[in-house]
Amino acid sequence: MIDITKIALFAGGVLCGSAGFKLLKSKEAKKVYVHTTAAALRAKESVMTDVTRARECCGDIVAEAKEINEQKAAEEAAKQIIEDECE
Repeated sequence: MIDITKIALFAGGVLCGSAGFKLLKSKEAKKVYVHTTAAALRAKESVMTDVTRARECCGDIVAEAKEINEQKAAEEAAKQIIEDECE
């Protein structure tokens, strides 16, 4: 025999599911979805701006590091030439 509790739970689930589905399709819910999506897009734009700034800063750092390495290499080459001439 089928337990009445199981039937009641099934019927309650179907009822809640139907009500939830109608609620998700309502105009008010659509407004919430639109505002949430707009906020997410604003957040994405803010993050992308920060990422772009970070990339620019990293590019500057790498360029300065390359200049330092070139200067050190030139100094080492000059030292090597002086040492070769002294010998």
